Amino acid sequence: MHKYRAFLVLFLLLLGCGRYFAGPIRPVSEDRQKSNMTVKDDGSISYIYERLEINLRPVSDEELNRQFSAHSTEGAESTNPYTYGNWKPMGDTHTPQRFTVFGLKVKNYTYPKMRVDPYKLELISENRRRYSALTLETLLGYYRAFSVAQAGNPYVRFTDRKDILRRTLYPDKRMLFSGQEEEGFIVFPKLDDDVKDFSVTLREVVLRFDYQDMPLEETELTFHFQRELVKGYYPPSSLN
Repeated sequence: MHKYRAFLVLFLLLLGCGRYFAGPIRPVSEDRQKSNMTVKDDGSISYIYERLEINLRPVSDEELNRQFSAHSTEGAESTNPYTYGNWKPMGDTHTPQRFTVFGLKVKNYTYPKMRVDPYKLELISENRRRYSALTLETLLGYYRAFSVAQAGNPYVRFTDRKDILRRTLYPDKRMLFSGQEEEGFIVFPKLDDDVKDFSVTLREVVLRFDYQDMPLEETELTFHFQRELVKGYYPPSSLN
């Protein structure tokens, strides 16, 4: 009986604290970014050197649900691979976040050929939490766990998610020749509740190759972002 009472008291104390709600991810001011970085009106950050542009933009769940609207309105059976769609936990009025998603766009009008590896991105918070970009294989493994016996409606939902991911993730290790552009999504795990200020670092961007397509020149880019955190029972309107 004493253990039950202690558990009940602890539960009520935790319930009384509320929970954290995160506002949209936004870039920090341009003067806090590194050189050749430009903060744009759409909330993205662009690295611009001559006619090479590498743009990183945070993408909200609301935008992802609009983009994949046909896959975001079936509650727990929604097949939007980036969000929970319009599903809400029982007894709750708030849809949790599933992943942290960015849009990566590269325009190469400077180098004969170059390459951006989408899995060389790492998100590092000011309090030293680290998150690696999730690969297609990792995401498919995550959703495969919901597919029962590889048959029936659960498997159909899995294949729907797989098709969207293959079409919309930034392509892996693709060469970008002069005059070409490429874009797609980058997916990180959901950020912890104590992450407010963070950077996203893109490593091993290959700018020049030798005759055997081995890298001759590489660079590393860092984009700085922030978000507001508020503790309570419901998402405050100030975070919209």
